[in-house]
Amino acid sequence: MSGKIITREFSIDDYDAALRIWERVKGIEIAEGDDRESVAQFLARNPGLSRVAADGSAIIAVALCGHDGRRGHVYHLAVDPAYQRRGLGQRLLDECLEGLRRTGVKRVIIMVAEDNPRGREFWKRRGWEELPGAIGMGIDL
Repeated sequence: MSGKIITREFSIDDYDAALRIWERVKGIEIAEGDDRESVAQFLARNPGLSRVAADGSAIIAVALCGHDGRRGHVYHLAVDPAYQRRGLGQRLLDECLEGLRRTGVKRVIIMVAEDNPRGREFWKRRGWEELPGAIGMGIDL
């Protein structure tokens, strides 16, 4: 740990390090659309919005962020377990939300697994509300 943690735009070159973090953080589900090619396409459609934190050359936190023109979305916000509880998740989240504000988006949505109480508490402490009556649904194409 160098002590000098910087944040910057997520580059596809960060993908392998991000994937390692997502695999280590409880509550993050790696699914379809999380492969390198799909993430590269997501980053290209949402330039400047996704963020990483780095300690020296090591990626230690990551957030995928984008929008569909109406709503913003934050995916896979995760901090390496060795760096948790230092405000890095909030720091990346703030940067993501600021980027979305600049695009004109007025509402941001996240998906948190029901069996991830720690993740749900993280978001609730930051003012996010559960959407009553909403049930996440999907279909594989």
